[in-house]
Amino acid sequence: MQQNKAVLKETAKIDSENLDRSVSVDFYLPTWVTDPREMSLLLINDGQDLEKAGLKDTLDHLYDNDLIEAVLCVGIHAGTQRKMEYGTAAEPDYKGRGVKAGNYTRFIFDELLPYIREKYKVPDFKEKAFAGFSLGALSALDIVWNHPKEFSKVGVFSGSLWWRDKDQHDPTYSDDKNRIMHQQIRSGAFYPWLKFFFECGGADEGEDRNNNGIIDSIDDTLDLIAALKAKGYQEPRDINYLLLEDGKHDVTTWGLALPVFLSWAWNRD
Repeated sequence: MQQNKAVLKETAKIDSENLDRSVSVDFYLPTWVTDPREMSLLLINDGQDLEKAGLKDTLDHLYDNDLIEAVLCVGIHAGTQRKMEYGTAAEPDYKGRGVKAGNYTRFIFDELLPYIREKYKVPDFKEKAFAGFSLGALSALDIVWNHPKEFSKVGVFSGSLWWRDKDQHDPTYSDDKNRIMHQQIRSGAFYPWLKFFFECGGADEGEDRNNNGIIDSIDDTLDLIAALKAKGYQEPRDINYLLLEDGKHDVTTWGLALPVFLSWAWNRD
């Protein structure tokens, strides 16, 4: 008899001292797992979008067809100060956005992860990953890159990799010097266990600041992938790049990319 692999969605609120707000969190639990240590953990920024993105239906389909291993997905809802809490913890952008990214990182490690371990009685997970959409994707990448001993994979959907410390219209602005995440990658170490998934949509945006005929979101992503390759990561072993030609900067597109990401990250083969 085939095992019923039901996914249970549970919701909780965590009163965060680091963020000075109550954080809504959704848990997508694979209920058939008898030993919680057999599960992986996936944290997802902008968790408020996961219902529209069809995450539960996607998980049900993948599990029913025995396509992925068990993973506890945790959707973290953004607050009203999303542009301040997401970003790069080491430095805000040129407009001062992301000033609370350090607080958000501390929320993840000091409040959310202990809560999850206690709630599901898991001393540790098989592996941990982080994903996000747009600015939430930048946040996920920043946290994984700067805490490589905690994570093994990151999913970057339409990532705000343009994040910069200088206005692009400043005459001294340079893609090579002023994109914050790219600089972090170049100056960081090589962590051979890390794996990276990037998704871009061909209609993510219309901006093309260097007038090369390629929209900025794709350029920024390909440049970051090039920085990772220069560091020692290889494609496809360590890097998966998904370009959805008709994809937009919206939840519907990210929902289409989710099963690709999940199958890449936790494929049973």
